[in-house]
Amino acid sequence: MNGAAHNAVPQRPSRSAAVWFLAALAVLIVASFWSLDLQWAKFLSADAARRMGRFLAELLSPTADPAFLGKLAVASLETIAMSALGTLLAVAGGLALALPASRTLAGDRALWRAPTRLALNALRSIPELVWAALLIIAAGLGPFAGTLALGLHTTGVLGRLFAEAIENSPPGPAFALRAQGVGAGRVFLYATLPQILPQLLSYTLYRWENNIRAAAVLGVVGAGGLGQMLAFHMGLFHMRETSSILIAMILLVALVDLASYLARRVLQR
Repeated sequence: MNGAAHNAVPQRPSRSAAVWFLAALAVLIVASFWSLDLQWAKFLSADAARRMGRFLAELLSPTADPAFLGKLAVASLETIAMSALGTLLAVAGGLALALPASRTLAGDRALWRAPTRLALNALRSIPELVWAALLIIAAGLGPFAGTLALGLHTTGVLGRLFAEAIENSPPGPAFALRAQGVGAGRVFLYATLPQILPQLLSYTLYRWENNIRAAAVLGVVGAGGLGQMLAFHMGLFHMRETSSILIAMILLVALVDLASYLARRVLQR
């Protein structure tokens, strides 16, 4: 009996496995440093320090030219509009795809679940920058391509999150309506959706925060907004203008984060 109890005790993993793992990790790090041409001598040289100091001095003196600040305000509004419209399109597309991508009751065959989830995975696996680069070929330069890029990528993200929320919702109210012969569409509207609506709104606000940051970067490939201004002035080494654009990006993200935080606080009451 004691022998059986002794055999039932799980054995701790051998320390040698951890040692070998750490050794392999160390070899990988050393090989990474050896394979990359890291010119530390040039990076830490006096000439590099002088150039970095001159660069920081220009970067820390943002321009206050009224004409430029007017263009900056327009680009900021364009970035907000891109993120808001892209998120709105993603909410509509994500919810439409989340319904066939979820199994709403036990025993449901859910024939469209696997292919729809595969489509959602494909949408979100392609980054916004890649979507924008592809859509610029079809839609041309400007915010339209950036908005579509945000919408397509975020549709994949929100669709998967919405599908998980639908599948994990309490089944009681939906079962009660089905027992009375209510159709699937009305069951979702009157039983499932009211339960998961706060969760869906929380996901949407969080993705809007992310899309503000993404929209500010999408302009680098010509998709409009602050990113396009940033790419233009950085390419010409206009550091004072670049500094003002970076400050506008920081303030924009901070304001959206604050608005999203306050909205979530209201939803949780």
